[in-house]
Amino acid sequence: MNRIHLKKKIKFKIRPLNIIAIFLLIILMVMFLTFKYIKNRIMPSLFEYGSLEAQKFSSIIINDAIDKYITEQIDLEELFAVGTDETNEIKSVDFNTGLINKYLTSATKSIQKSLKYIEQGDIQKVEYKADLLDSYDEKALKNGVIYYLNSGFIFNNPIFANFGAQIPIKISLTGDVVSNISTEVTNYGINNALIKVYANIKITENIILPFYDKEIELETKVPIALKLINGTVPNYYGNLNNVSPSLTLPNN
Repeated sequence: MNRIHLKKKIKFKIRPLNIIAIFLLIILMVMFLTFKYIKNRIMPSLFEYGSLEAQKFSSIIINDAIDKYITEQIDLEELFAVGTDETNEIKSVDFNTGLINKYLTSATKSIQKSLKYIEQGDIQKVEYKADLLDSYDEKALKNGVIYYLNSGFIFNNPIFANFGAQIPIKISLTGDVVSNISTEVTNYGINNALIKVYANIKITENIILPFYDKEIELETKVPIALKLINGTVPNYYGNLNNVSPSLTLPNN
């Protein structure tokens, strides 16, 4: 008589502890992929927008400092020294580098202090807070935030641009404030020369976003004086080709 062998059914038991471990692993993987997507696809767009806001914000402070400490203080008769001969013909135009460097140093210090106060949220100490408050929210500035960007911006669609959580954009002055003076001399009409004087300001800032930050350099060129030389255009312009060494203030 043949024996009948019955196959035993093997049952796999999944312990609750294993279920929790698998569930946590899935969550971690989803979080990792989400953050990776945000960092590689979304953050660059947000950073580009933040850089534009930082440029616009810093330009207000730079322009106000240049106006207060340079443009409003400059006397063109003291700034330029025009040399003539016995026939009153212009032979040379020189530039008072000591005077302009004095003004430039004051403006540079003011820019640096103002950016540091903004970073710390101490808006009341900023010299030009009236101009800033025309374009920016005082409450946000007191928190060190120059702008709140709605997260709907990431969809690149005007319909969603004003929706979603607000993303704070902050700036931090990470490098030295470097400034110098440059000039341009061009022919203007017949036998005339137009001298343009510029203040060049370069600052290094850190754009800070949630889970992301990056350093950028911002350069601003601001016209501060114009001088029209009437008569024969001189062949010699004194120090106008190398009018001022770079001024660097330490970032304390």
